[in-house]
Amino acid sequence: MTDQFKKSKRSKINRLPVRGFYDKETVYKIIDETYYCHVSFVHDNQPFIIPTIHARMNDTILLHGAKASRLLKHISAGKKICIAFTLMDGLVLARSVFHHSINYRSVVLFGKGREVIDEEEKVAAFHAITDHIMPGRWEDARRPNQKEINATAVVLINIDEASAKIRTGPPVDDEEDYQLPVWAGVLPFKLKCNKPEQDPKLGQNIPLPRYIKNFQD
Repeated sequence: MTDQFKKSKRSKINRLPVRGFYDKETVYKIIDETYYCHVSFVHDNQPFIIPTIHARMNDTILLHGAKASRLLKHISAGKKICIAFTLMDGLVLARSVFHHSINYRSVVLFGKGREVIDEEEKVAAFHAITDHIMPGRWEDARRPNQKEINATAVVLINIDEASAKIRTGPPVDDEEDYQLPVWAGVLPFKLKCNKPEQDPKLGQNIPLPRYIKNFQD
């Protein structure tokens, strides 16, 4: 199995191609680090974009939701979709307003999907999505009951093509602007957890799980 996605007209990075990556290691690392994605599709000639939680299993993306979901029905029918994942790493402040930018890591992928019907496969998808939100949570929380399993649709999207685009580093100004008396640089961003807020209805003597403590570290 190749470790590179093929380049095509729809997945090739055209503007600043030096920032483009097509290897699965880079693409999957960004997907796995992102907590939600944006799924785009066309329904009755109207484009839609839906933000949603996801998980990755090997070369597939898992999504879930209500059975009445227009998005999940679209995917279950095997129609084309596009999914975007974005991580923001910093504001890039240049000497000129023209060269201001953002340091980011992003992925755009294309694929088709199917509904997950097999119950064992469906529960495995719930497991993957739960642990994508918080690693270790599946082993701690109550598992979905039969009513919840029946009420939830799960789809699996095969990744046909994907490309990553990454910007890093300081601003790139015009040569003559480097002498301007204007501060320039990067304001880094990092996803950070604040102190956990206990549910007011939490029972007594229930300690904070170790996996949350580890996650904060």
